[in-house]
Amino acid sequence: MNRLAIFDCDGTLVDSQANICDAMEKAFAAARLDPPARDSTRRIVGLSLVEAMRALLPEGEDALHAALAEDYKRAFQAMRGAGVVHEPLFEGVAECLDALAAQGWLLGVATGKSDRGLAAVLDAHGLAGRFAALHTADRHPSKPHPSMIEACIADARAAPETTVMIGDTSWDIAMARAAGVLAIGVAWGYHAHDELRAEGADWVADHPSAIPPWLESRYDS
Repeated sequence: MNRLAIFDCDGTLVDSQANICDAMEKAFAAARLDPPARDSTRRIVGLSLVEAMRALLPEGEDALHAALAEDYKRAFQAMRGAGVVHEPLFEGVAECLDALAAQGWLLGVATGKSDRGLAAVLDAHGLAGRFAALHTADRHPSKPHPSMIEACIADARAAPETTVMIGDTSWDIAMARAAGVLAIGVAWGYHAHDELRAEGADWVADHPSAIPPWLESRYDS
């Protein structure tokens, strides 16, 4: 079976928190609602948009959550069209991907982003051809449902025992647990180290450069 390393996108591959918070504020303003605190917005990164809105506004009705999700999409697309979206790779991510590929790992992405949003990120960083499997919230239930991981495994002809999920939020770790795969948390994203451990992370990496040697020692020993 192939070995597969699946990455979350926002908070793991790229730092997109400023854009997400800006778009969220615009979405709430369009609905004439007070915007959530930025810390609250960072907490929901990784969920599908409707689930994120439900978490931010639990007293709201389903129709409001759906409308806010559409307002968010419009705001983000307008920001991208205006050239003000900045989603840099975290330091060391490109080298991490190179090292894993050199070790024989296939690469995947499982993200709460849309297909369009993920494609824009990968294109911007020259990564469009690097991944054997790409799955987003457009075609799957929200994290922590295991659907995205299961689809990545099928695409890559891997197996749960040869797959690792790498992400910065408790949603990523819970999704990995639900899919029966190894769970690596990352300390440079939007949820704290202790939260990732409490959710069941097998390990938490402090820097992308630590991931390839850790996996090599685990799988090649």
